[in-house]
Amino acid sequence: HFIYVFASDRCCFSDGGGAADKIRLIPQDFFAELCEQIIQHLNHKIPGINTAELCQRIQTSGVDINIGDLAKVANTLSFLFSTAARNNLSTEELVSSLGSGVSTLPKHAVQVIRHLWNEQGKAIAVSEDATTTATVGQFVDMKWKLGVAMSSDTCRSLKYPYVTVTLTVADPSGQITDKSFEMTIPQFKNFVRQFKEMASVLETV
Repeated sequence: HFIYVFASDRCCFSDGGGAADKIRLIPQDFFAELCEQIIQHLNHKIPGINTAELCQRIQTSGVDINIGDLAKVANTLSFLFSTAARNNLSTEELVSSLGSGVSTLPKHAVQVIRHLWNEQGKAIAVSEDATTTATVGQFVDMKWKLGVAMSSDTCRSLKYPYVTVTLTVADPSGQITDKSFEMTIPQFKNFVRQFKEMASVLETV
């Protein structure tokens, strides 16, 4: 991973974990999209960074990169942008203060960082309250579907309905993940009842 040292509004970095090599694999258009999502997340315009969906599209384009490596790159860039915002770095200060990083990062990555920071960097929210309270995940979406468990050779009375629920959440770092679980119909009815109770309480607020 990249190691950043900020002092007197300056920073330098060294590539201690091969992140630059992973960035080098990512085509410029996908890298720009990743940086754009990160900045939008830092600006609270989107709930998180959909690395799973982006990773799938990068792989489809023929690039051999896994979601774990892409998530590490996203976390590194998020830390870079948020720390640079707290230090109020200009575009030129950000690029120059990367120090040796400019020689290890591919040219297309530096160009993307320069362009996006110049266009949107100053808008990044740097509220300390916002950064310190972001310790829980954020709800993004929920999907459900009804299914029926079919009978098997060992259990002929297995035909019963169930509900599969998929929750999409963004963790505190901004990574979007899906969590799926199954419920029986009585469990699902209880689940819905609790949501109705929450809605009733919210109407009184």
